[in-house]
Amino acid sequence: MQTLINTQWLEACRVEDTIENGGVCLKLNNEQIALFHFSRRNEWYATQNECPHKRQMVLSRGMLGSLGETPKVACPFHKKTFALDTGECLSGDECAIKTYPVKIENGLVYIGINE
Repeated sequence: MQTLINTQWLEACRVEDTIENGGVCLKLNNEQIALFHFSRRNEWYATQNECPHKRQMVLSRGMLGSLGETPKVACPFHKKTFALDTGECLSGDECAIKTYPVKIENGLVYIGINE
């Protein structure tokens, strides 16, 4: 679980700028962030956009799914899968991805960045 103490909420985009059951790439504070609207689950997630396997900025184009109750994204190139809520690699590798909290207010998407 992420701590929200000292979290700076940055306006990322409008809800209508996102893709249902897909991802978009945003640049906030010089970081590429993948924002996912997992509408089948009525949930929002944000992670780093870089896949740690080959260090490519591609996770926003990954496929969403679930492993049991765990929401996940699969890298479009290497099929490594990561938990959207914790960043854990679900493919058995030691790598993980950074995750960010997301909130929706008045039709806008905000991503939390820890200071």
